[in-house]
Amino acid sequence: MNLQIRTVHFDADQKLLDHVNAKIEKLRTFHDKIIGAEVYLKLDNFHHQVKDKVAEIKVYVPKHSYFVKHQSKNFEESFDLAFDSLVNQVKRNKEKLNAVKAGNIA
Repeated sequence: MNLQIRTVHFDADQKLLDHVNAKIEKLRTFHDKIIGAEVYLKLDNFHHQVKDKVAEIKVYVPKHSYFVKHQSKNFEESFDLAFDSLVNQVKRNKEKLNAVKAGNIA
């Protein structure tokens, strides 16, 4: 799987990068045909004093892609919330595909 992590308006420390890498690797347990993933970590409202941390995750699988975005006051929380939403999307979509293959849904 090809993973790209991009930071906007800041430089990420190694601890944050390791956290992101570890979580993204866990996606393989939910979908075995992941082609690639892009993670964007951004500082929102950069020119104001309040800086929200935004995490966006895009995951590519054959014939489909997933996208989630969350924001909070720190990157780990934003990324974890986005990751949890992504896992739910992947699971729901995989269940639908399995149901179609089994002939339960026309």
